[in-house]
Amino acid sequence: MSAIYRAVFEPGFFSSGPVRVAIGLGTLTAVVSALVGVFTVIRGQSFGGHALTDVSTAGGSGALLIGMTPLAGFVAGGLIGAGAMEMIGVQRRRGRDLATGIVLGAATGAAALFLYLDTTQGATTGATQQILFGSIFVVDSSTVPYVVGFGALALVLLAVTYRPLVLSSFNPDMASARGIPVRLVGALYMVALALAVGLSSLAIGTILSTALLVGPAATALRITRRVGSALLLSAIIGVGATWAGVLLAYDSYYWGAGGNGWPVSFFIVAAVFVTYLVSGLPARRATTRPGRPTSPATEVWGP
Repeated sequence: MSAIYRAVFEPGFFSSGPVRVAIGLGTLTAVVSALVGVFTVIRGQSFGGHALTDVSTAGGSGALLIGMTPLAGFVAGGLIGAGAMEMIGVQRRRGRDLATGIVLGAATGAAALFLYLDTTQGATTGATQQILFGSIFVVDSSTVPYVVGFGALALVLLAVTYRPLVLSSFNPDMASARGIPVRLVGALYMVALALAVGLSSLAIGTILSTALLVGPAATALRITRRVGSALLLSAIIGVGATWAGVLLAYDSYYWGAGGNGWPVSFFIVAAVFVTYLVSGLPARRATTRPGRPTSPATEVWGP
C-alpha cells in the first residue's frame, strides 16, 4: 500500500500551500460550474456560455492591462456579455443565435486587442498564458475571498430561482401561464452563468472553461433525467475531475528530468472528456418504466 501511495502522491502534495488553495478554489469552482451547467445544457445555451468565455477573455486581459486582478475582469466581462445577450433576445429561442453571435464577435475583437496590448505594453509576465489557460496554482491569497463571494452568490441565485428556473427551462409558456416572471428568472440565471464562467476562467482559463461548465452537466444528463439527480451527479463529476487534474498536474513535475509540469487545465478537461465518453458506453434501456412518463418539470411542479 505504501508503494501505491508513493506512486500516486508525490512528495509534499498534502503539505503544499498552493495545492491546498487550488483544491479549495477548484472545488468551489467545479460545484458552481456543474450546477449552472445543468441548466445551461437544459436551456440549450451551451453556445451562449462559450460566447461568455470570450467576453471573459476580453475582461480578464483588460483588467491585467490596468493592473487589476483577472478575476474582476472575468466576472465584469461575463456580466456585461450576459446583459447584452439578454437585451438582444436570449430568452427567445430564435434570438439566441443572433445574440450569441453579436456578443461573440465583439468580444473576440476586444480580447485580441487587449491581449496584444498586454504582451506589448503591459508589465505582467505571462499574461496570455494566465488568461487563456488559467492560474489556479498561483492564485493570490487576496483573490480567495472574492472567489468565495462570487461562488456563494451564484449558488444563492440558483437556490432562490430553482423551481421557476426548472419550469421555465423546459416550458416557458407554462411558466408564464403560472404567473412566473420568466424574463426575470432568465436574467438571474444569466448572472449565475456569468459568475460561473468567471470562476472557471480563473481556474482553467477562458479557452477551456466551457468544458468545466458543460462537460459534467452533459454527462450527468446523459445518465439521469431527474434534475435533482443531474445536479448532484454533475457536481460530483466536476469535483472529481478537478481533484484529479490538480493531483496529476502536481505529479507531472516529477515526470522526466526537466522538472516542468503540465497545465492543470489539460488534466481537468481530459478527465471531463473521458468521463463523458465512458458515460455513453452502457446500452440504453430498451423500455421505460410502466406508467405515464414524467418530465423533469413535472417532478418539481406537479402535473
